[in-house]
Amino acid sequence: MMRGPFAFGVLVILVALGLNSFFVVDEKHRALVLQFGQVKQVKTDPGLGFKWPVIDSVVQYDDRILSLMTQPLEVTPLDDRRLVVDAFARWRITDLVRFREAVGTSGEDGARDRLDRLLTAKIREVLGAVPSTAVLSKDRTPLMNQIRDLARKEAASLGVDVIDVRLTRTDLPDQNLSATYARMRAEREREAADERARGAEAAQRVRATADRTVVEVTSQAQKEAEVIRGEADATANKVYADAYSKDQSFFAFNRALQFYSESMKSQSSSLVTQPESLYFNYDDFLRSIGEVPKQTASSVAQGAAGQ
Repeated sequence: MMRGPFAFGVLVILVALGLNSFFVVDEKHRALVLQFGQVKQVKTDPGLGFKWPVIDSVVQYDDRILSLMTQPLEVTPLDDRRLVVDAFARWRITDLVRFREAVGTSGEDGARDRLDRLLTAKIREVLGAVPSTAVLSKDRTPLMNQIRDLARKEAASLGVDVIDVRLTRTDLPDQNLSATYARMRAEREREAADERARGAEAAQRVRATADRTVVEVTSQAQKEAEVIRGEADATANKVYADAYSKDQSFFAFNRALQFYSESMKSQSSSLVTQPESLYFNYDDFLRSIGEVPKQTASSVAQGAAGQ
């Protein structure tokens, strides 16, 4: 009667042991078969694997590229200007046996802690050997490559490969930001003052040039006007002289008429004189100004009156 249950129990144990003898590795992982903590088998290909039940155990590790974000840390470049730096790294497990020996049972979390300390040390080492201007510049690729190469050499002992390292933030500490912003504002204000001074100087030069041009143009115009006026006066005098030389009596008569016309040109003009004044005696008036002899002037006046 006991054979049935006993056989069933043995069958169950055998089935359990058979099922425990196999394990599955997917395409995202690789596995180590351990026997009493010692590596007995490395399975890198996805699929079904075999192990001894009970005495063997299987540990799987991620075969993909993993990421690591370092904690913010302060670094001091050559010019003693402190900076706060964050870094982002990508890494991958390349040697499962060495990785197991290096991190033990802590696995990937333990590797991240080790890599974080390693990257922190290399960041301080590289950035401490250059001025802050190089760290804050747009092209930090040489610095990041140098950090990656140094970290890769030491990370090889962990069985991992550091694929890439990027500096994600390089800022000043909070206590230094206010002073830095104030210095930046002062520099910008100084540059603005210099620009305004240069602009005022340029404007003054333009105004001086314009004023000089105005004076030169005005002087040239006045000079030309005086020349033209002098030439006109000379022409007029020549015409008058030619007319006087042709008929002196008529010229004197014309001048007398102009004098009479100009002397009473204004409607408000008043003249108080005696009847025997030269003003009413044409012949005596002409003789007083020495224009023509009396007889010639009288004849001219009579001829003009007759007309």
